[in-house]
Amino acid sequence: MIIDLRSDTVTKPTPEMKEAMFAAPVGDDVFAEDPSINELEQYAADLFGMEAGIYCSSGSQTNQIAIKVHTQPGHEVICSKEAHIYRYEGGGIMVNSACSVRYMEGNRGMIDLKFIQENINNPLDVHLPITSLVAIENTSNRGGGAIYSYDETKAMSVFCRSKNLPFHLDGARLFNALVEQNIPTKEYGSHFDSISICLSKGLGAPVGSVLIGKKDFIAKARRVRKVFGGGMRQAGIIAAAGTYALKNHVNRLRDDHYKAKLIETTLVQLSWVKEILPVETNIVIFKVDDKIDTQKFLEYFASKNILFFSLTPGSFRFVTHLDFTNEMLDVLLNELKNYKA
Repeated sequence: MIIDLRSDTVTKPTPEMKEAMFAAPVGDDVFAEDPSINELEQYAADLFGMEAGIYCSSGSQTNQIAIKVHTQPGHEVICSKEAHIYRYEGGGIMVNSACSVRYMEGNRGMIDLKFIQENINNPLDVHLPITSLVAIENTSNRGGGAIYSYDETKAMSVFCRSKNLPFHLDGARLFNALVEQNIPTKEYGSHFDSISICLSKGLGAPVGSVLIGKKDFIAKARRVRKVFGGGMRQAGIIAAAGTYALKNHVNRLRDDHYKAKLIETTLVQLSWVKEILPVETNIVIFKVDDKIDTQKFLEYFASKNILFFSLTPGSFRFVTHLDFTNEMLDVLLNELKNYKA
């Protein structure tokens, strides 16, 4: 039995999801003729009160398309230093959109209204790039699955709209936040100009993300997707998995959060654990005693068939998910308790 806690991207389609995929009607999506993709795009858009959506191969692609549509070369994007769009998308903001980034350290990967207010450049000052987009990530991966305060999110949205500044959400693990805060999706969606929804993390689909927004925004996004080489043909067979995930795998995210909290409870009791970021969703980030060698620590647990990785020397991450069973949880907790630093 392999216990893989490296990410919630390692999930496999359930038998029921495979059935939905096998039965999916397909067509040529570049001609907008794949009924399964059309269904997914409209379902995701309707869920958040948006007008339209576009299905893409990954969250990085949907984020990069959104940034490209919202900005012009030489403009600037406001985000957290820990944001996925800045740290983990291959420099895409600079390469694809030719934009600079204004970032802050933030609190567990989350920026705040004050930072936005203080960092909008004067558009009349020719020395400065034009601030043209604010982007946040909910939940915050590098922040240990931290959830943005809903009140803070609303305040940022109100301010951005007062400045005609687009507000984008990297919703890679958005549903993890929404089930914890019990916020209706349409109400939440009303505060953003665009949202990227990842289907292949906690929701358990094998591949894909949906970018949603207004019709004219999505029309531009389709052109950018084409330029990025992202047009797909009979991709309904994978889109059907995304629709199934949205309809069946959202509420069960609470199970992942419950398991993550149990891991946190065990780690707190271990003398060789120095620090644990507060666990809010399905990500557990912790630091160990300085005398523990990072590589040897990983190798020890790998020998027990438990996989995870290091964020920085001495800092590690577990991510619970659909395929992490109660039996696996018991094994993990026992191995953690038995580890001798």
